Amino acid sequence: MSYIAKRFSRFRAGRAFWVLAIGLVAATAIGAETGEVAEIDWFTLLMSLFGGLALFLFGIDQMSEGLKAVAGQRMAGLLGGMTRNRFLGALTGAIVTAVLNSSSVTTVLVVSFITAGIMSLQQSIGVIMGANIGSTMTAQIVAFNVTQYALIPVTIGFAMIFFGKTDRMKHSGEMLFGLGLLFGGMGIMSEGMYPLRSYQPFLDLMARMENPVLGILVGAAFTALVQSSAATTGIAIVMAAEGLLSLPAGIALALGANIGTCMTAVLAAIGKPVAARRAAAAHVLFNVLGVLIWIPFIGLLAGIVVDISPAAPQLEGAARMAAEVPRQIANAHTTFNVINTVLFIGFAGWFAKAVERIVPEQPETMKEIIRPKYIEEALLDTPTLALNAARMEVQHLGEIAMQMVHQVGPAIRNRSNEELEVLERLGDQVDLLHAHIIDYLGEVRRHELTDGQRDAFLRLMRGADEVERIGEVVEAEIIPVGRALIASDLKASETTRHTLDALYRRVCDSVEEAITAIAELDAGRANNVINMKGEINGLIDDALNYQAERVSPTDPDLIRAFRLEDEVIDALKRIYSLSKRISKLLLPVAVAAKAA
Repeated sequence: MSYIAKRFSRFRAGRAFWVLAIGLVAATAIGAETGEVAEIDWFTLLMSLFGGLALFLFGIDQMSEGLKAVAGQRMAGLLGGMTRNRFLGALTGAIVTAVLNSSSVTTVLVVSFITAGIMSLQQSIGVIMGANIGSTMTAQIVAFNVTQYALIPVTIGFAMIFFGKTDRMKHSGEMLFGLGLLFGGMGIMSEGMYPLRSYQPFLDLMARMENPVLGILVGAAFTALVQSSAATTGIAIVMAAEGLLSLPAGIALALGANIGTCMTAVLAAIGKPVAARRAAAAHVLFNVLGVLIWIPFIGLLAGIVVDISPAAPQLEGAARMAAEVPRQIANAHTTFNVINTVLFIGFAGWFAKAVERIVPEQPETMKEIIRPKYIEEALLDTPTLALNAARMEVQHLGEIAMQMVHQVGPAIRNRSNEELEVLERLGDQVDLLHAHIIDYLGEVRRHELTDGQRDAFLRLMRGADEVERIGEVVEAEIIPVGRALIASDLKASETTRHTLDALYRRVCDSVEEAITAIAELDAGRANNVINMKGEINGLIDDALNYQAERVSPTDPDLIRAFRLEDEVIDALKRIYSLSKRISKLLLPVAVAAKAA
């Protein structure tokens, strides 16, 4: 995420407090003119509102963290494997977002899959549409009026965290603990807002939200500031539960939340590759078009959700409104997104073409080549997903290093300084990308990791270092030999070329197998690299023996050639050794120890 996005994403609870405070101050100023301010204990109201909001937002975060830790990796696998068509993609996007409780994380995963070629842009649009449905799950949970039971999940969750023997048990406890805090925060906010039921200036302010354009703008602005559509719909539901917000006003705020949540995707896409910017553009286009289409039909949507939601005919007035409207707002939010997805899913191809025009492909520059493709700050809160992204980035690093190894031989055979200069620039890319990966893994390490995650973290750190050293060997050891050969009149014999080429080809094969093993988490390929040891050692011995047979102490050209060839052989030996180390990192500990 860019610097701007980082700054914008901090202290979202504080921003929410300020926005709510401004609204209450405005209502207070209006009330001062009518002499009604003194009737309310504003200090108690503000403390209840802000304290409840703090618990509510913290509860959402805790619940999300627990869910991501328990199911994050499986959800990523589900997302990558079940997007063969747009309809299945939409269903998968809804499920994954509902479980992860974050459409932002879903979007980031989608971008990484597009970049890796696992998913097309058209398939990703179905997932993004489905993610909007999944993001309404929190509103459905919040609409349950169970605040009086909030301490039960808090108690059970705390016990699971404190006494749990396994990481899974502790993370499940975090999820329950967060759920309890969420309901507890709602209860505190609800109690704090109770005096506003009879405060006419505030009621007048809420009545203005029934103007759909105003309600949508307020919902979009608040969601963009706090970067959480769940917070916006949650507060709307709490207000409705106190009889302070009507259904049309609540629907308008929920529609605005759908637009405001795009801000997170837009900020995350700043300075990112084309795939990320296109995914963000698709998100914005879908959400904005959906809201614009529904503005004239808010009354129709209200009628639909009244028919499908539980009623309380035994109650009247504000009491009935408080009993019915919270669930109606939650259902309106879900219904709106489901209908939009059904309407637009058939136009996924059109959306793909539209965003390709909005965000055209750009000529690839050196700066763009070295930019990380998979690691994203949005994944850091879910270490399992962040570590998987780091593994894919190490694979990306390995592909560049492998390109260097494959191209250095032909460059020397062609006696081309220009080709060697290109390889040196690739070496700079390897260094820069390696630095990005190490910095990212350092951020991952700041989070609490399970034993398995710590092991993966250490293996990735070592793997990134070993891959970077392959590029370093090519740049610092083989390229100088190539330049020396080009500058001299030395020419290798046919037998020398044949001997060195045989060794070079097998070393190239070992690098390719090791990098593919990283990409596919394939222990079989990793074992193949280790099993090449005997063959490669034999080729090294053949090359050294041939050198020893033909070296002559009286021929300076042969001595110079011997030294250069010896440097190449030593460099190739080091590259194979690094490939072998990378492969051992992917093998089970017992197999790796046996292969040592």
